[in-house]
Formats: sequence, C-alpha cells, structure tokens
Amino acid sequence: MLVCPVLDRIREVATRLEPRLLEIRRHLHAHPELSGHEHQTAAYVAGVLSSCGLQVREGVGRTGVVGDLPGTGRDRRCLALRTDMDALPIEEQTGLPFASRQQGIMHACGHDLHTTLGLGAAMVLSELGEPLPGDVRWLFQPAEEIAQGARWMVAAEALEGVDAILGVHVFPSIPAGVVGIRYGALTAAADDLEIVIQGESGHGARPHEAKDAIWIAAQIITMLQQAISRTQNPLRPVVLTIGQIQGGELLM
Repeated sequence: MLVCPVLDRIREVATRLEPRLLEIRRHLHAHPELSGHEHQTAAYVAGVLSSCGLQVREGVGRTGVVGDLPGTGRDRRCLALRTDMDALPIEEQTGLPFASRQQGIMHACGHDLHTTLGLGAAMVLSELGEPLPGDVRWLFQPAEEIAQGARWMVAAEALEGVDAILGVHVFPSIPAGVVGIRYGALTAAADDLEIVIQGESGHGARPHEAKDAIWIAAQIITMLQQAISRTQNPLRPVVLTIGQIQGGELLM
C-alpha cells in the first residue's frame, strides 16, 4: 500500500471538518440567490475564506469572490479551483429542514454543494501545517446558470497568472465517495438563442385571417430538433434545448 503523509493529513483534517462543512452546505441551500444577485452568498464565502487566512477579493466579476493561498515559491505555477454559487428560479418542495427560505428560488443544480467543496478545499489546505510549493487560487463564480459569470470574471482578470484550472460538478448517478473523470466534453455548452416571431391576431373561429405565432413557434421548435439528425455527425452528440417561450407582446 502506498503511504503518503500528506494524503493522510488531508483525510484527517477533512474528517474533522465534516460537521462544519455540512453546516455550511445547509446554510447555503437554505439561502439561495439568483444569477448576478449572489450578494449574501459572496459575503458568506468571503468570510469563510478570510477565516482560513486567504487573501480575499470581493466584487470580482460583479458578485464573484477570489481567494489566494500563496505557496513557498518553489513552484512558480498557480493552480485555480473554480466553483459556482448561483441558484435557479424553482420552488423547492422537498420539505427538508434546511429547505430554501426564498420563495421561488432553490439550489436545484448543486451549486450549494459546489461552493461548499471549494470552501472545504480552502479550509483543508490552509490547515495542513506546511506551506504549499505553489500558489492556489479559488474562484467562486456567479451567474453560471445564465452563462455569463465566467465571462465577467475573465474580464475582471480573475485568471491573471493562473497556469491551470480545475472545476467540479456533482453527478447524482455516481455513487457517494466516488470521483468520476472523463477526457473530452462531458456536458452540453450553454449559449443564447433568440428568435422573434411576429404574428397577427385574429378570431379563433377564423384562423386563416390571422398569422398564428404560436403555431409558427411550434413548427420552428420541431424543425430545429429534426434538423440535428440531418446536419450533424451522429457520432458526435448534440443537445438542443428550447427552454423558454415568451409571448403576448404587442409590436406597434
């Protein structure tokens, strides 16, 4: 069996911190905030990082938080750990004691756990009792759900001096205590797609005198899904999701 004193120390510290990490995760789950509005979450994260002795910067990329743990300089490289903080506009109905206290908002995608994992890594590494050879930077990113937060933090130079970056995402189908790793793409990318359909109202009994925007929208959605099978290589998975339709606006 391979014996590694550092790994043994990490396990020891992580086990001791487990009750505190459970408390952090449940606090975050009970107080979710939507993309770009993670003010209380960011303040909470900054407080935990500061208590670990990290150099903390708030308001990076709007509501993002950056924490730095300098090394000894023996290794001049900087490794970044990135996690996200925002929740979703979904009503929680779990009935859990630590369920969301914000009506219509919940951590339905695991970002409360992601944030806890980032804080846990900071707590563990800061308590190892020996300095790291290189620098470690924590990136707590806002607005992942609207695919904007990463852009905000990059524009704010949060990656300045970073040589490599690691990310994490919970995966419910993987057993607890197991880490899954895969080369190449794993999940779908997020992007914005906006299609404006201008219809013309009319009487429901005389549809031929109107331009039915709802029917047109249904045809567009159907055709976009069908087009994938005839325009993309079947050996390369493609996911297209039309997540929202808004109607009823009167254009003059």
